[in-house]
Amino acid sequence: MSVPSAMAGRSVTVQVPATSANLGPGFDTLGLALALYDTLHVTARDEPGVHVEVHGIGEGEVPTDESNLVVRAIAHTFDAFDLPLPGLDLVAHNSIPHGRGLGSSGAAIVSGIMAAKGLLEGIVEIDSEKLLALATDMEGHPDNVAPALFGGLTIAWTTPEGPKHKKLIVHRGVSPLVFVPEHVMSTALARSLQPESVPHEDAVFNVSRSALLIAALIQSPELLLAATEDKLHQSYRAAAMPETNKLITLLREQGFAAVVSGAGPSLLVLASDPGQRLVAADLVARESDTPWQALMLAVDFQGASVSVTEPAALV
Repeated sequence: MSVPSAMAGRSVTVQVPATSANLGPGFDTLGLALALYDTLHVTARDEPGVHVEVHGIGEGEVPTDESNLVVRAIAHTFDAFDLPLPGLDLVAHNSIPHGRGLGSSGAAIVSGIMAAKGLLEGIVEIDSEKLLALATDMEGHPDNVAPALFGGLTIAWTTPEGPKHKKLIVHRGVSPLVFVPEHVMSTALARSLQPESVPHEDAVFNVSRSALLIAALIQSPELLLAATEDKLHQSYRAAAMPETNKLITLLREQGFAAVVSGAGPSLLVLASDPGQRLVAADLVARESDTPWQALMLAVDFQGASVSVTEPAALV
């Protein structure tokens, strides 16, 4: 099958936010979109092959051929509709740190799928449910890709018919602060530290805290410290992230709702007002043994976006 002629020369620009998954007790379920973005420009052409440029985070490190994760996500989407992949020129401007628990791989997958959506506009229409299914196919679970796609706070779950999500609007008082270390953490390693089963009382504990966390994030930020308690995953991973664990313990002892961001090693503080973030950042600067970058971020409410530019001759 040939590449649709309407696609040749079409360009798309995609913007995708960083995410923080789990948020303490909401393991593999809750995710939050953060106002830190990767931007992608893709142009389709008739000639086969892929040309990739990466600027910013990952420059000189990530693949620039067909094995690039963004390219694979574009190809995955085209393949899902039995359409041939056109030649592609990609330029990525990345700001989301890699291997730090801020959803960089999920953002790359979502970038590729959204780029494919834009390139296929008018040829194939891809609704939000299909976008989530395609992204989850590649990521393996929907807790990072759902907020990257849709923004805000998302609850994600799986059904026999595929992954589902619910987007919620976060209370305006909630002020995220992310501490990013220089070292990385493998998501696969973090997951390997999880036990296959947990005590019944721990499961009940996390169910209660997850329910409370929803209320805290959308209505009652003063409950965030109690709502972010967890017994399912963070303690099991603590030995692999001693500096992260030390800072989380310190921050929580001082009343800050601090949790591991995703698989770590970054940590997320869900402050109940912007001023609280300054106090937390000062505490970490004074007490940490290693350098941490403090990112005071807003919640992203839009999620991934794509804009389409047609070839000049067709405008």
